[in-house]
Amino acid sequence: MTHPADGKKVPQFAHLTLRPATAPAARPDARPPEPGTTRYSWYIDGMDCPACARKVENALRPIEGVHHTQIAFASEKLTVDATRDVREAVSEAVTRIGFTLRDTGTTPAPEPAPWRAQLPLILLALMMAISWLLSRSGATQTGELAFIVTTLVGLWPIATKALRLIRSGNPFAIETLMSVAAIGALFIGATAEAAMVLLLFLIGERLESWAANRARRGVSALVALKPETATRLRDGAREAVPLATLRPGDVIEVAAGGRLPADALLLTPFASFDESALTGESVPVERCKGEKVAAGATSVDRLVELEVVSEPGDSAIDRILRLIEEAEERRAPIERFIDRFSRIYTPIIMGIALLVAVLPPLLFSLPWLTWIYKGLTLLLIGCPCALVISTPAAITSGLAAAARRGALIKGGAALEQLSRVRQVAFDKTGTLTVGRPQVTAIDRPDGDEASLLALAAAVEQGSTHPLAQAVVREAEARGLTLARASGQQALAGTGIEAQVDGQRVLLAAPGKLPEGITDAVWQARIEAREAAGQTVIAVVVDGALRGILALRDTLRDDAHQAVAALSALGVQGVMLTGDNPRAAAAIASELGLAYRAGLLPEDKVAAVAALNRDAPLAMVGDGINDAPAMKAATLGVAMGSGTDVALETADAALTHNRLTGLAEMIALARATHLNIRQNIAIALGLKGIFLVTTLLGITGLWLAVLADTGATVLVTANALRLLRRGKE
Repeated sequence: MTHPADGKKVPQFAHLTLRPATAPAARPDARPPEPGTTRYSWYIDGMDCPACARKVENALRPIEGVHHTQIAFASEKLTVDATRDVREAVSEAVTRIGFTLRDTGTTPAPEPAPWRAQLPLILLALMMAISWLLSRSGATQTGELAFIVTTLVGLWPIATKALRLIRSGNPFAIETLMSVAAIGALFIGATAEAAMVLLLFLIGERLESWAANRARRGVSALVALKPETATRLRDGAREAVPLATLRPGDVIEVAAGGRLPADALLLTPFASFDESALTGESVPVERCKGEKVAAGATSVDRLVELEVVSEPGDSAIDRILRLIEEAEERRAPIERFIDRFSRIYTPIIMGIALLVAVLPPLLFSLPWLTWIYKGLTLLLIGCPCALVISTPAAITSGLAAAARRGALIKGGAALEQLSRVRQVAFDKTGTLTVGRPQVTAIDRPDGDEASLLALAAAVEQGSTHPLAQAVVREAEARGLTLARASGQQALAGTGIEAQVDGQRVLLAAPGKLPEGITDAVWQARIEAREAAGQTVIAVVVDGALRGILALRDTLRDDAHQAVAALSALGVQGVMLTGDNPRAAAAIASELGLAYRAGLLPEDKVAAVAALNRDAPLAMVGDGINDAPAMKAATLGVAMGSGTDVALETADAALTHNRLTGLAEMIALARATHLNIRQNIAIALGLKGIFLVTTLLGITGLWLAVLADTGATVLVTANALRLLRRGKE
């Protein structure tokens, strides 16, 4: 219903209802399948970096019937929409390029012991050491032969994978470049360097894998928040059941220290819950009977009973995971550009390397071996690994760091937009204020406050609007008996009226009353209340004004700090509200914000569009009426306790409801953008330096691959610095 005081339509709030706009209620996938297609999902084991995801996409592209593929690197999930059953073809294609598929309902196989995972690297390093010792001991030919054997042993898995990738549509993978360089080095007699190239390549791959696992750890921890089974109470008996069997209405029991398997309503009178894993809020939250608690929260101090309210696959954790998967499809413009650039860049580098190896000997009669060697070195220098990983590594780390602080950002595109924000527009109720107003004064000429409040509360019974609930709470706190209202009718843009004890009672904002209802005395009283920052509700009984109720919403504890933090970043703030100008002015002046008041949803959209033309703007809100304005802004940010529509429309959400998280998000987005530029400079700068030194004959093969591996490690390590911001 629309409340008279501010025209704000607000349904029942649902904590952490993070559901992508296009996601069906009980599906785990972020985007529904296209009409005429069937969706298939798997998890992929063995991906070391975002480039691996591109290899899988390329391998699946030629399969007949595949309409759309999406790979969420962070959660290692593959989703395929196809017009026919492609499960067998997809499995064969993925296995052929060296990865493993498993069904979404299965758990990953236990990881092998660390030494087993590193066995190929350990073996190659030992063989390399033996070959070096033999060459230094005077047995030169034996040493050369040992280096050849070492190279062939190291080359076998790399060349095999390169051939598989070539057959699957990935001819310019890093494995191909390494294989060509190692074979070429063997042919020209650079056996030690050929072996060293492969050893350094394997070291680089292990470092990439370690970095990727670090970046993915936050998502893995989120999945681990859900217990495998739940304790369900039925007919007085306890039974352990799989999560998939839980349905809304089931009563479950969670022991002290246990995690909630689903979103649920608390049936125990009160309890404390640790929600830090989901919201970033380190202090346990007190919940009372009837309040909603999100899946993944931990009961801190007692055994609790709860009623399940979420369908399987649609708890708060599942919705956050869907957002993360959806975010990976929304790649930043710079990431898409680097991806396209690398596809052209690699074959060009291979062509240049071939020309460097062939043209000088043919045109100028220069030594063949020298220039073939330089061509092979150039081939390794041109490897695009560091360049390709520079952007996704930074973005993945930035998104993970934001999630650790209780902020969900829907992808690299949103992160890039957030870094450009120079203005922030705030909704008032539920955003700058706590959204839980209180009755501060009751003004009735005859002094009978109780009867006026009882009439108003009778009309407001059953409403979910914060102002209506404040009136009912005040009546209950005073122990008033409320009559039953009948014929309740919402008057669009005016207020609400109902029949109470034979009287027609109208509640409305003073400015919406018919002419002649208020006189000069009442108008002065109303203006005085509004000037003090209070929202006024007029109570009209049978056409006569009987009195007014004054309410005031309190500012969030961190509102001042949030505005100051934004100002320190050079971000200007403005408040856009449907509340009356005087109440808005009081709140805005207290925070030092510009404001625009009395705005309907369409007015907010117009105001946001005008501000957005001056500088990139983020719109922060929580209600249905904020959703259009969020969409019109450069970026929409929803409060985590807001409505479904606001959360679906927004590009980011503050799950912990701390306004200070907004400045933290913007600072993190700017740091990520700077990190990306640093990574690109490192990747291209090192390549440029070694290109010159190679052509001048200063550096050779092993330094070239060291430069590539070193650049990859440097950009990855640089990106991982962002994760530390999530722990501050």
